[in-house]
Order: sequence, then C-alpha cells, then structure tokens
Amino acid sequence: MAEIKVPELAESITEGTIAQWLKQPGDYVEKGEYIVELETDKVNVEVISEEAGTIQELKAEEGDTVEVGQVIAIVGAGGEAKATPDAKEEAPKKEENEEKTKEPSVEEAPVKEDKKNRPIASPAARKLAREKGIDLSEVPTDPLGRVRKQDIEAFSNKPAEAPSKPAAEAKKAPAKKDDGKPVVREKMSRRRQTIAKRLVEVQQTAAMLTTFNEIDMSKVMELRKRKKDKFFDDHDVRLGFMSFFTKAVVAALKKYPYVNGEIDGDEIVLKKFYDVGVAVSTDDGLVVPVVRDCERKNFAEIEGEIMELATKARNNKLSLGDLQGGSFTITNGGVFGSLLSTPILNGPQVGILGMHKIQLRPVAIDKDTMENRPMMYIALSYDHRIIDGKEAVGFLAMVKDLLENPEDLLLEG
Repeated sequence: MAEIKVPELAESITEGTIAQWLKQPGDYVEKGEYIVELETDKVNVEVISEEAGTIQELKAEEGDTVEVGQVIAIVGAGGEAKATPDAKEEAPKKEENEEKTKEPSVEEAPVKEDKKNRPIASPAARKLAREKGIDLSEVPTDPLGRVRKQDIEAFSNKPAEAPSKPAAEAKKAPAKKDDGKPVVREKMSRRRQTIAKRLVEVQQTAAMLTTFNEIDMSKVMELRKRKKDKFFDDHDVRLGFMSFFTKAVVAALKKYPYVNGEIDGDEIVLKKFYDVGVAVSTDDGLVVPVVRDCERKNFAEIEGEIMELATKARNNKLSLGDLQGGSFTITNGGVFGSLLSTPILNGPQVGILGMHKIQLRPVAIDKDTMENRPMMYIALSYDHRIIDGKEAVGFLAMVKDLLENPEDLLLEG
C-alpha cells in the first residue's frame, strides 16, 4: 500500500484545492502517472503516484482544501493492483449459481456505471461547472464526448426550460436578496481569493503613490514597422512593444536602483539583477510570470520568452518557478483599451510600470505647429517609503526618453 500525499508546493504555499481527480477508485496507475490536479494560490500542480497499483481510496473530493503532507489517496501495491481485474474475470464463471451472484452484481452495477458515465472534461471546464453549480452529466458534449469550458458557458446561458429535475434547476436559480432583487452567487476561486488578499495587503502596508508621463510612440512604431518582417524571419518571433519597454525599464532601473529594491524589516534590499514580471490576464485571473536576466537578453530573446510564458499562463501550465522572484513588474492595460490607470504594486516589489492604449492626440511640436501623434500614457506606481518623488519622476522620464529615441535604447541594450 502507498499513500499519496500533497507534495511540498513552495515556501509560501501550504495548501491547495482538489481541482480534478484524474483517476478513480479501481483505476490502475503506473508509477509516475498523474492522478490528481491541485489548484494552488499561484498555479495548478499535477500530483503523481510514486507506486504502480490500483487506486484503493480517495480521501478528498473535488473542491476540498488540502494541506501539504495530507494523505489524499491510497494506492495498492503491484500484487493488489491485479486483484481487481482478476476478480472481474472470475465473475462470469459464477453465473451458474444465481443465488450467489445476484446480490453482488446489483451492488457492483452502480459503481461500474458511475465510472463509465463519468464525463470527460478539461480542468477549466470542471472548475467552471463547480463555480456555477452545474452537473457535468447534464451538459451536452462535443462530437468526441468531451465537455469543454465553452460548453459550460453555453449551458449556463441557456434559457431555463420546464423543470424536469427540480434539484438541478434549484442550483442554477439566482439567489434572492431580502428586497426580492435577483442575484447570482459564485464562489471565488483560490487564485482570485489570493489576488484579492495580496492587493489589499499592499494597499494597507505600502505608501503607494503613482506618477504619470506620456510617450510619443512615433519613432518606436516606425522602427518596428521597418524591422518587423526581417526580425520575424531571423528569429521566428514577432517584434512587439514589450521588448522595447523591458529594455527601457532595465536601463532606468540601473540608474535608479531603489525602484528595483525591496523592504525587509528595517533594511532596504537593492537587487543587482533584473528579473522583470510581465502581467498576463487569464480566465482565472491575473498572473505575473517572470522574464529572468533581462539585462543579458536581446530583443528576440525577451519577445520569445514573453510569448512562451503567456502561452503557458493561458494553458494553465506555469510552474511555481515561472512566478517567483521578480524584481519589477510591467502591466499593459492598453491591450484591453485602457487609456489611463494606477497599477497596484506586486508586493514585495516597490515599483510597477503601467502601459496604456496608443491613441492619436494633437501634440504641440512648437509654438506654431500642432501634429497628431500616437501617444501613450505611462504610469509608475511606487512605494514612497523608499522611493522619493524625484527618483520616481526621473525613472519615468528616462523610460520616456529611451522610447522616444529607440536608437539610444538599442545602445543601452
């Protein structure tokens, strides 16, 4: 017999939620095969079986919160793993004696039927179904018999029909407030709860302030337009704006080191490395994977790593290592159309740069001339406990100057 325990997840993570059981009691597993998916505060982790055998017992259900070291399943060792198939083979031999086989077969039927009819669904689909209180067995499947996230969403938006299953309909019915107005309650995911907690903590513990500037993006856009095709041919990755901003940020952090710092008790930790977090929006909330050693990477390496991390984030494949240890963060609300915002610090970091939508605006070229230019507002939120306004304004002005003169940025890189 072997116990499946919740593994050590990370230094700051002590518990998780059972997102999906990949195996059920009676299923045979190989050593190293995944049996359960855990949702943690930061990433989803798949847990393997350390021994080959049959799943004897599941000690937690999907949606349960479990702690590191807790036993969540029992796996029978090799010999026991084969006992169940052998027993099933013997069952037909006993059909001659109806008195002996009638009762066991009735008991076993529901178990077999339950396993057979258990819907095939992605982790995202199961999670959404739990949040919306939807029974997966009621959701129409795709042609391959799978339930996808979009199937759950379509099912939840379907107009209510005559109630043939009162219990199921009761789950989907909006809750009623005291004044009779309809509301819908959804349980916050573990990740959303963690995001909410951390954002409130930052607001309560940091002396956060935001300063703004604006960038004329004309020269960056013109340079990108000229170079993007050759860049893609040479590096097989598209030249975006993030590599320009990342390089500009690294140069500014070198000149203003306190923006790359951290407060530890009564000490200031000045980081001599430049690991830049890039905020990525996913269905489960915002995550901030980290691009390491940005001062050593060229534009293509930065663009390629950002694309890879963003893909992993949206496919729920980020590891804890992808998310830990950043020194500064860049967030781009402009991809959603945001014109201006005040980003919240990604603690314990003391600085975060907010990018925004590029929009044509009239700009005074001189006292007699106005031109429409592609302008972007940028915002630096910072912890005023260790960063003074002079440093913050200087940092933002340097980012602006480098992006308005991208040749200088290439030299800095």
